[in-house]
Amino acid sequence: MSIAVWTAEELYERLAKGEPVNLIDVRERDEWRAGHIPGARLIPLSEFLERVDELEPERGGPLVFICKAGVRSMRVCEYLARFGYDVVNVEGGMAAWPGEVVTGD
Repeated sequence: MSIAVWTAEELYERLAKGEPVNLIDVRERDEWRAGHIPGARLIPLSEFLERVDELEPERGGPLVFICKAGVRSMRVCEYLARFGYDVVNVEGGMAAWPGEVVTGD
């Protein structure tokens, strides 16, 4: 089971180049509202098992997961990798994010 890891800077650069990134934020709603990456989708870890069917791996490319520091997102990546999903964990998470964020829902 291999899980790819991107730094927050690498994610930023990929988004800046316009690469399609299937980015999923697994923080809780209050964290999301405080600031999230434009274009990310919210599926909180606390709701993840109930909402796993919302994942869209067919959109092309890996599923990229982010949280505050990379711990919760790694748990999600480890779980999904067991089922054959192509996943990437963002190391350092939002704490290391160098770009702008949007607030609210």
